[in-house]
Amino acid sequence: MEMPLLLAAGTANTMWYMLPLAAVISLVYSASRYELPERILRRAGRLFLQIVIFMGIVLGLLLALSFRL
Repeated sequence: MEMPLLLAAGTANTMWYMLPLAAVISLVYSASRYELPERILRRAGRLFLQIVIFMGIVLGLLLALSFRL
C-alpha cells in the first residue's frame, strides 16, 4: 500500500522541472524571433502559459486514460 505513494512522491518532484524548462524555452525562442526586450518578455510570457496549459491538458488526458488500469 505504501509503494504507490512512494513512487508518486518520487516522480512529483521531477514535474517541477517543467516550469523552469518551459520558461527557458519560451525566452530563448522569443529572443530568437524579436529584438525589443518588452516584446520578447510579452511573447515569452504568452508562450510560457501556452506550454504549461498544453502540458497540463496532456497530463490530464493521460491520467484519465490510465484511470483504473
